[in-house]
Amino acid sequence: MSKFEKKFGRYAIRNLSLVLIGCYVIGYVIQLLSPQLEAMLTLNPYAILHGQIWRLVTWVLIPPSSLDLFTIIMLLFYYSIGTSLEMTWGTYRYNVYLFSGLLFTILGAFVLCGYSVLMGAQPTMYTGLYLLNNGSTVYFGQFSTYYINMSIFLACAASIPDVQVLLFFIIPIKVKYLAYLDAALFVFGVITMSFPLNLLPVVAVLNYLVYCGDWLFDFFRPSHVRPRQKTVNFKREAR
Repeated sequence: MSKFEKKFGRYAIRNLSLVLIGCYVIGYVIQLLSPQLEAMLTLNPYAILHGQIWRLVTWVLIPPSSLDLFTIIMLLFYYSIGTSLEMTWGTYRYNVYLFSGLLFTILGAFVLCGYSVLMGAQPTMYTGLYLLNNGSTVYFGQFSTYYINMSIFLACAASIPDVQVLLFFIIPIKVKYLAYLDAALFVFGVITMSFPLNLLPVVAVLNYLVYCGDWLFDFFRPSHVRPRQKTVNFKREAR
């Protein structure tokens, strides 16, 4: 990571959380003015393979939920934690984390599309795939950055767990406790969803699992190749 940062760090996008929220604003405007245009922007692997390659980028404009007061509050919250994470990690590493989540989501959509076709589904250009094995329907509009935002929150809680936020603007609570609840709801949702739809949220948060894998590698590393305790203490103090 450090070697790539020296070469490509100057290309990192600053304040990327604000850019993402700006994409949502554009998406909400498109929803209000032209729902038909929104259908042309979704992450539809079948349409992408038939020449509509702009969908690889424009799906980021699809908001994770409908516009209401709660959504506005959540977007402000995600902007706050995203900015905090960028300040903690640095702009380049935060860019890598966020863009890898987007990439994993795209790959997951193509895997789901391929699996659906193999199971006998009928692909369409604008609607979805009908999964014959369990009778469920996949609409490509459901591919959004919802779980990517969740991975940002989990990474923030893992990096700066003792930061306090005001729950309902009243109750002070540490971010790590909210992350425990969020993770439990995520696991419950994955278990209750039908296969293969439950693979989508897992794929979308692979960037967080990679982040955890770095910590697990250090934890299970053989003792004779572990860094000296003095070095570990220095890294802890630096964080």
